[in-house]
Amino acid sequence: MQADAESGTGTQAADTTGGAAGGTGPQSRTADIVPGPGGVMTDEVGVVTGDLTLRTEWADGRVTLRVQYKDADEWYVVTGGTAALADPAGLDAVHGIALGLLNRPEG
Repeated sequence: MQADAESGTGTQAADTTGGAAGGTGPQSRTADIVPGPGGVMTDEVGVVTGDLTLRTEWADGRVTLRVQYKDADEWYVVTGGTAALADPAGLDAVHGIALGLLNRPEG
């Protein structure tokens, strides 16, 4: 992820909601991304491309990946981006992996 920070893309901002990190309330992490040429497939609207924001959410033992057009209001669930995650301590790792897979500013 250090290479992403150096290129000015994939900027990560921790956004912990509902208590301290590692707590049991809903939590999320966000980062700006630029997907590769195929964009990101979503359940609601199909493929989204261009400058996006990725949000990785944990609540009730599940993790969900969502994207939005940067600075837009609507969030879309990434197709296949929901899974069981019993321990919220794994949220940072899941978010890091999602960034590594979806952020492709150089194509």
